[in-house]
Amino acid sequence: MTVMENREFLIPLNGLASGGTRFRWKADGKFFDDFGNADILDADIVAEAVAVKNSGGVRVDCSIIGTVTVQCDRCMDDLVLPVDTEVSLKLRYNAPADGTDDEDGCETVSVSAEDHDFDMRQTVYDYVCVSLPMQRFHNDGECNPEMIERLGRGITVTGTETDENPFESLRELFPEKK
Repeated sequence: MTVMENREFLIPLNGLASGGTRFRWKADGKFFDDFGNADILDADIVAEAVAVKNSGGVRVDCSIIGTVTVQCDRCMDDLVLPVDTEVSLKLRYNAPADGTDDEDGCETVSVSAEDHDFDMRQTVYDYVCVSLPMQRFHNDGECNPEMIERLGRGITVTGTETDENPFESLRELFPEKK
């Protein structure tokens, strides 16, 4: 099986070797910056895909493994989260682009007969983002102790407080009903 490593996350649709071609890409913090993602501070992701051409198009099975660094929701320190996800695509020429999964769990993606390459950047980005938990925080006892202590004290606001009601002037416009 041919192994191709490139930085462009491209699968050439024309000229794929029979028996499948293996691709390997790396994604770092800049990869996610390019998408405008400010939540992912850094990343060390490896995406490996096997593309097999058949009469109806190309089947792509991709494994995405590595880590991403995000901000902890509790203490705001860096938090390294594991990523381990897989995606299976069927690239079909001029197929209806409904994104449905077929019986073997593959997502169908329509490609034009004029397309020379299929760009996997968006797919890798989407599957990494979806694999992350909604709440991102360190395990108990691993958060920044100084920040946890500050949170425990609460927030104190100092300054002058007035009894003025900003809506008082509206009373004249709407007299009370008796």
